[in-house]
Amino acid sequence: MSENNTLSAADALMKKRRNARLALLGGVVVLAAVGSTAYWKLHASHFVSTDNAYAAAEVAQITPSVGGTVLEVKVSDTDAVKAGDVLLVIDPTDAQLAVAQATAELDRATRRVKSYMANDTNLSAQISAREADAQRASAQLAAAQADFERAKVDLQRRQALVASGSVSGDELTRAKNGFDAATAQLAAAKAAAAQVTANQRSAVAAKEANAALISHSTVDTNPEVQAARARLEQARVDLARTVIRAPLDGVVAQRRVQLGQRVQPGMPLMAVVPVQEIYVDANFKEVQLEKVRVGQSVKLHADIYGKGVTYQGVVDGFSGGSGSAFAAIPAQNATGNWIKVVQRLPVRVKLDAAQLQAHPLKVGLSMSAEIDTRTGDKQSTAATEATRTAAN
Repeated sequence: MSENNTLSAADALMKKRRNARLALLGGVVVLAAVGSTAYWKLHASHFVSTDNAYAAAEVAQITPSVGGTVLEVKVSDTDAVKAGDVLLVIDPTDAQLAVAQATAELDRATRRVKSYMANDTNLSAQISAREADAQRASAQLAAAQADFERAKVDLQRRQALVASGSVSGDELTRAKNGFDAATAQLAAAKAAAAQVTANQRSAVAAKEANAALISHSTVDTNPEVQAARARLEQARVDLARTVIRAPLDGVVAQRRVQLGQRVQPGMPLMAVVPVQEIYVDANFKEVQLEKVRVGQSVKLHADIYGKGVTYQGVVDGFSGGSGSAFAAIPAQNATGNWIKVVQRLPVRVKLDAAQLQAHPLKVGLSMSAEIDTRTGDKQSTAATEATRTAAN
């Protein structure tokens, strides 16, 4: 009997201890759940992160504006260059000849316009001379017309007197000859007057044509001279373009051009990467971007430096479409086998220049990014939230 009582007491004690342990374990689980929930609500829910991020830059492609044979190549891949440094030189012989030809054309055009202006005075004098010739021809025509009328009247009068015998045949013949001569002189005077009129019109037309070439302009402002000057400036620009310079500070990459190679305008020769202006394109899942705004702070790490180096950045903008939308072969979702896939949207992150200078990056390096959604432009965030609330 006493042994049974002892066993019952021991079982009760063990049960009590087990219940205590279960209660303790339950309390720990509850505390862990509460703590985890509190941590998520108060801290973790304000951060979104991704390791699908890469360093990028606006790479400058170097292409020639003029064709020719490459005379010098002054840089190689990995060379650091400054804006204005000479990258390569194209043989300038053709461009130099073009400049010489354009210079000669400008000189010729200038001389030609000056001759137009000098001719204007001569043409005015010719018009005055033609006017004098016209007056003289008019006087001669009037005299010839008067002689013709006299000869005509004299012939008619003598013809009327022939029947009465008052006029001899010789007198009548002389009258006819006088009339014929007067008729010929009148015709010659009319022809001369017509020629003088034609000459006068030709002189006026020549002056008007010459005036159209020089009116409302000087030698320097004349369109013909300006066109020749523009051709000369274009030739000089083409000559300057035979020396290709770096458009910005950076590092040379993807050099394709070789000495002696014949190049054409627009042909890719090399690239200059502005490593001092590196940014990061972080590809976040669409479900992570609800609270992300421009101006929010970002912490980043580069695989090349590890966790020992932390970059401070700012959300600079969002891509206009997801990565799949701009893929070479976009996904075709209008099929019966469609499966929803979470899309990623590139987010542009601007890096701190001082940190970038202390720890340089290169295009394409892997990064990880974490955005603090509590930061940024509060006014913009509040306006966005208000708009969303009104829409709901």
